[in-house]
Amino acid sequence: MNQTFTTHRRALMRRLPDGLILLAGGRELIRNYDVNYVFRQNSDFLWLTGVEEPGCALLLDPRKNSTTLFMPRIDDHHRVWEGHVPSPAEAKKLYGVQRVGFVDELSKELKAARRGHRRAYADPAAIKNWGNDLKGLRPASDVLVDAIEDLRTLKDEGELAFMRRANAVSGAAHVAVMKGARAGMREYEVQAIFDSACVGAGLKHLAYPSIVAAGDNGAVLHYRKNDAPLKAGQLLLIDAGAECRGYAADITRTFPVSKTFTRRQADVYDVVLGVQKALMAAAKPGVNSADWQVLSMRLIAEGLRDLGLLRGTTDSLVETGAVRLFYPHGIGHLLGLDVHDGLGGKRRKLPNPTKVPVRFVAKLEAGMAITVEPGIYFIDALLNSKSLAEKHRAAVDFAKARSWLGFGGIRIEDDVVVRRSGPPLNLTSVPKERRAIEELRRSAAHG
Repeated sequence: MNQTFTTHRRALMRRLPDGLILLAGGRELIRNYDVNYVFRQNSDFLWLTGVEEPGCALLLDPRKNSTTLFMPRIDDHHRVWEGHVPSPAEAKKLYGVQRVGFVDELSKELKAARRGHRRAYADPAAIKNWGNDLKGLRPASDVLVDAIEDLRTLKDEGELAFMRRANAVSGAAHVAVMKGARAGMREYEVQAIFDSACVGAGLKHLAYPSIVAAGDNGAVLHYRKNDAPLKAGQLLLIDAGAECRGYAADITRTFPVSKTFTRRQADVYDVVLGVQKALMAAAKPGVNSADWQVLSMRLIAEGLRDLGLLRGTTDSLVETGAVRLFYPHGIGHLLGLDVHDGLGGKRRKLPNPTKVPVRFVAKLEAGMAITVEPGIYFIDALLNSKSLAEKHRAAVDFAKARSWLGFGGIRIEDDVVVRRSGPPLNLTSVPKERRAIEELRRSAAHG
């Protein structure tokens, strides 16, 4: 797979051909005393190199079309305690770079490499570490970071291979949860099922802290405690994904702790699933993500109106924000080496044509990996807010809505890739039809 990273480096050198390019890899951080946090490589550095080891640096010279990877110098003491680390010759082959040196030689290398250059593109960490060696070259950190972020927006086949693997393993873990969760368990026991399935398949790192939320906890958008008991009749919302070579999966499923959905649960679930299917079909090149967000709000508003929770025209429910009492987040976000990938370059300058706050504003393009994650929630802080009740008294049946408190929430989230024509490629294969979920739940060992 080193060809993927070679391609990325060449793309960056074409984008910034008029100066040296220097990036610092991530360094280990102390957790406490002599124990470090589990290391995870800086995403930009990982995108360019594939190197998952700490303490490295990368120097690109577009004028010479040369790539040099700098690695820490490893002594026998390190080998005794930490084991084998690739030698320069091994690293050269492993990562597809032209040269490999040691980080303690970088200052000397920069003195020679900077001749003939007037500009240096260096990330903030590189400027902090080697800023004195770059004096006089006008370091342009923002330009570099922006260029990489822009290039990272569209995924190539090598990256999609990693994302497919992350989704396949995460999907199997979600199925294991659907089969294994039962009343009487604690949320952390469910989390352990997911984690075990991912690690057992060889993916040791999660893309983000898992959300395992039973009952009313499902109405907390970024619930993290994961310690409450599961009770019969509740819903369980699990938002969890592993990463493969740094590339994230981000999947959410909501299912009954009992064997089947109740009528009330099924009614809301069907609305959310229908909205997700419609939004996936609408995810096409040229669509403004802000308009896509508005469409999701319109569809959820119509579904809530059919359930008797909202009243009024679809336009008014969206424009006044009444629908956001039940759906307070965005329909999706960019996905890649960061679970919430960013936008760089010209893509970031697209104006938001709506009054609706959205996570990112861009025209969807073929090659963008995005999540599609509508949801409906019954949140105490919103439904019992006096100011919101006054503002939306004509649009929301608050008495009826408050009778749903304790329900929690339903979110369904898949990872898709926008294609040039037709519907997006869905990387996520976890069952989400109600009947399929109930079949899995019936096969579970209920206590």
